[in-house]
Amino acid sequence: MTDTSTVTRARLSAADIARVAVFAAVIAVLGLPGGFTIFGAVPITAQTLGVMLAGAILGPWLGALSMTVFLALVALGLPLLSGGRGGIAVFVGPSAGYLIGFVVGAFVIGLIVHAGNRKPTLWRTATGMVVGGILVVYAFGIPLQALITRLPLGETFLTSLVFIPGDLIKAVLATATTLTLVRAYPRAFHRTW
Repeated sequence: MTDTSTVTRARLSAADIARVAVFAAVIAVLGLPGGFTIFGAVPITAQTLGVMLAGAILGPWLGALSMTVFLALVALGLPLLSGGRGGIAVFVGPSAGYLIGFVVGAFVIGLIVHAGNRKPTLWRTATGMVVGGILVVYAFGIPLQALITRLPLGETFLTSLVFIPGDLIKAVLATATTLTLVRAYPRAFHRTW
């Protein structure tokens, strides 16, 4: 399998740029329904579904780049986060670590799903979604949330458990979507297997 992405050569093709832009837009659209909080300062949103799909479909480098583009647009003040939030202030709020986790999570998902430049399989894809889309995002989000809210790490971790059921559902949806695309429209991956 060959990755036709030119990121490794420090160049992006027009198709790569378009794909990155599309996934940045997907993340923004997934924030439109807004979010809600249950026990914490961080809202529950659908945007991590987009992170999972970006990593799985675009691969590690382009997936991370799409998240970086999205976050750059947020930093410029575009109201792309759930609830119409945007601006540099969100990067010093309780969600800051989760936003950073979007970039790293998409990268890790891409690495796992496309390990060895092989066609995505059910187990690799599901593992990528859980490890990159949940564990990695939480690994950045929870400590920074605890630091910013000045709550103990253990308490922040416990309140963050409310995200797990929704994130597991998103991981299942992202896995199913990815595997459906592999069968129905493999060109979406811009790879040959």
